[in-house]
Amino acid sequence: MPDVESTIRVLEERLWRAQLSADVETLDDLIADDLLFTGLSGSLETTAADLQQHQSGALKITKLDPLEFRVRVIPGGAITSVKMDAAALVAGKLTSATLRYTRIWISEGGRWQIAGGHMSVVS
Repeated sequence: MPDVESTIRVLEERLWRAQLSADVETLDDLIADDLLFTGLSGSLETTAADLQQHQSGALKITKLDPLEFRVRVIPGGAITSVKMDAAALVAGKLTSATLRYTRIWISEGGRWQIAGGHMSVVS
């Protein structure tokens, strides 16, 4: 049986693939309905809004290249910190940046999901 750190690494990579391909079904599976996530503008983002952006094409992630990746196992879950070279089309406008994501993964009933997180630009 894989350890928690290995499991989370696999789940993060699955998340990245789903983001790049706008795979809303996989994203819905990986992100908790009651997600608490702070976006780039400082606003609290919802799972429904995130899925809608991918589904509608308002957000098209074109590049996710991890530069650093750390996992800290905690009781009932894990925290990830990923420094990412990223690019996306946002409302048709190309934007790119080096981002830092922090995600909180929880396991409930054997199912892993993202319960919270934060994203910021790294200068």
